[in-house]
Amino acid sequence: MAYKTGFISVIGRPNVGKSTLLNALTGEKIAIMSNKPQTTRNTIRAVITNDECQLVLIDTPGIHRPKTKLGEFMVNAAASTMKEVDLIFFLADASARLESIDISIAEQLKQTKTPVFLILNKVDIVDKEKLLSIIAGYSELMDFKAVIPVSALKKDGLDIIFKEALKYIPEGEKLFPEDTLTDQPEKVIAAEMIREKLLLNLDDEVPHGVGVEIMSFKERKDGLISIQATIFCEKNSHKGIIIGKQGAMLKKIGSAARFEIERLLDTKVFLELWVKIKPDWRNNDSMLKSLGYKN
Repeated sequence: MAYKTGFISVIGRPNVGKSTLLNALTGEKIAIMSNKPQTTRNTIRAVITNDECQLVLIDTPGIHRPKTKLGEFMVNAAASTMKEVDLIFFLADASARLESIDISIAEQLKQTKTPVFLILNKVDIVDKEKLLSIIAGYSELMDFKAVIPVSALKKDGLDIIFKEALKYIPEGEKLFPEDTLTDQPEKVIAAEMIREKLLLNLDDEVPHGVGVEIMSFKERKDGLISIQATIFCEKNSHKGIIIGKQGAMLKKIGSAARFEIERLLDTKVFLELWVKIKPDWRNNDSMLKSLGYKN
């Protein structure tokens, strides 16, 4: 069988499990995960290579109704991938109600000629007797090329995704070396790993006002990677929460992030973190650009 190469975009509203699915399909942690919505802010590309194909999966920010310039960037980043890929996965949460935002996404997808799969995630926590009616409800939205129930967390149904996807992926040569997991620079992934630990450890009101910029990323003579990063927040009270009593929270976040980065880079890492206040940075064009959020 001829070798196949193609691009797949993963689209959906926030918190449906896009990053979890991406990591499950690749077998590696590429995208950050959190139970908080709008975790992914930029498009992350993961590369899957095997004997049959090389697939580039694009994890997009959750489509929502934006309230800031950062939010507008996130929605535009998700929408812009729809016409640039060979296949689209519309990922939905089977355990949640079908909402107006799902209908809006489907209306956007109808405008593209790209084949669309409905991937119904989290079916492991759904009553099996209700699953058919859930599928029927989504199937009324548009004509999907395939409807695949999965549990990204438990890695159930992933083989079906691969099997069906290859029917729509064109023949082609490899675009990346076989050991490539992502086309994102290491410093970008490092910043995302730090942001993930902020999401996991901070109160709900703080994380969405937090941004991470890698100020320095260097390999020392002893082989250790030295990383200096600044965490930007919008309020003085948030800075206090991030640092914590006697620096305990910042130390906890740094230690957890360093562990993830070391696993990714397969080398020892020296990580320094600073916290700075930048009021309303999510509506500041120059700040958004410096943090990598640009259209």
